[in-house]
Amino acid sequence: MITNDAVVLGLLMLILAGIFYTASHPGWKRFYNIIPPLLLCYFIPGLLNSFGVINGTTSQLYPVVSKYFLPACLVLFTVGMDWKSLTRLGPKALAAMLIGTAGIMIGGPAALWIVGTVSPATVAGEGADAVWRGLATIAGSWIGGGANQTALREVFQPSDTLFSQMVAVDVLIAELWMAALIYGAGIASRVDAFLGADSRAVQEVKEHLDSDQRANEQNPMLRDYIFLAAAGFGATGIAHGLAEIITPYLAENYAALEKYSLTSNFFWVISIATMIGIGLSLTPVRKLEYYGASRLGSVFLYVLVATIGMQMDLRAVAGNPGLFAIGLIWISIHGIILIIACKWLKIPFFFLAVGSQANVGGSASASVVAAAFHPSLAPVGVLLAILGYAIGTYGGYLTALMMQWIST
Repeated sequence: MITNDAVVLGLLMLILAGIFYTASHPGWKRFYNIIPPLLLCYFIPGLLNSFGVINGTTSQLYPVVSKYFLPACLVLFTVGMDWKSLTRLGPKALAAMLIGTAGIMIGGPAALWIVGTVSPATVAGEGADAVWRGLATIAGSWIGGGANQTALREVFQPSDTLFSQMVAVDVLIAELWMAALIYGAGIASRVDAFLGADSRAVQEVKEHLDSDQRANEQNPMLRDYIFLAAAGFGATGIAHGLAEIITPYLAENYAALEKYSLTSNFFWVISIATMIGIGLSLTPVRKLEYYGASRLGSVFLYVLVATIGMQMDLRAVAGNPGLFAIGLIWISIHGIILIIACKWLKIPFFFLAVGSQANVGGSASASVVAAAFHPSLAPVGVLLAILGYAIGTYGGYLTALMMQWIST
C-alpha cells in the first residue's frame, strides 16, 4: 500500500515514538514487563510488511540504514568503551559462539533427516534442485553471513528457484529467532536463574558503565552534537573509502581470501568502523560518551531494528511449509544445544544470546542483541560476528557435506 520510502520512514519513526511514549507511561508497565519495547520496534514493522502495508523487499531504507547508520552506530557505541571493564567478561562469549556454531552444524543434517523421515517429498529433488544444495547456503549464512552464503551458492550451485526459497527460509527463521533472543534479553535475570549462571560479571560491567556515565554526564551543546555526528559519520566515510580500496585489491590479488569473506565490502566497512571506534576510545575523544555518544548510537540502532523488522514476511511460510519446518527444527536444535551447554557450563544468557546471533544474524543483528543488554556491549556482538565470517564458509561446507550424505 505504501511505496514511498519517505512515508515509510515517517511511519517507522512514529511507531518508535509511540512505543517509547507508552513504555514510559505507568499504565503500560505491566505490558512492557512481558513484551520488551525493543521487540515491538522490531515486530510491528514485520507485521506491516507481512500484511502488505509496506514492502521491505523493494524499500531502500534497510540498505541505506545498514550502509550509513550501522557503521556510525558502532563507532558511537565503541568510542566511549571501557575496555578494561569488558575484559572482566572473560572467554565465555567465545565459548558460547563456538557452541552455537556446532549447534548449526549438527542441527542442519538432523533437521533434514527428521523432516525426510516424516515427509520424503519435502527433501526430494535431483541435481540443482536437490534440497540439500539449497540448505548449504543457509548453513553458510547462519554460521557466517551473506558473503559466506554467496560463496556456498557458487560451490554447490542450487537452482535459482530453490535458492530463492532458501532465502525466504533464512530470513524469516533468523528474524523469528532474533525476536526470541530480544525477548529473552528483557527477562535475562530469570533465564540466568534457569541456567544456574552467575551473571555478576556482566551485571558489574553494566553497572560500572552506567555509574561512570552518570558521574561524568554533560549537558550537550550544539557543537557537541556536531562532534558526535562528525565522529560517527566521519568514521563511516573513512571505513567506506578504505573498503573500496581494500576489497578490489584483495579480490584481484588474493582471490583465495574469498573463502574467509575477506573480499566482502560490507565486512571491511563494519570491521574498519569498529576499529576506528576502538582507536578513538583510547584517546581523549572518549569523552564524547559523556555528551551522549551511546544515546545517539541507540537512536540509530532503533531505526536499524525497525528496518530489519521490515524484512520479515510471515506470508512466506505458505510458499513451501516443508522447508520452513526444516528451518524451525534446525534453529530449535541450535537453541537446545546452546541451552544445554550453557546450563552445564553455567554461561550467562548474555553470552548465549550474543554468541547465537553472531552465528545466525551476523554483525548487524548481533550488535542489536548485545545492545539490548547495554548499548556499550554492542562491540562484543560485532567481534564475535567477525569470527563467524572467518569460519562460516568452512563450517557451512562441512555441514553441506553431511546433509548431502543424509540425502543419499
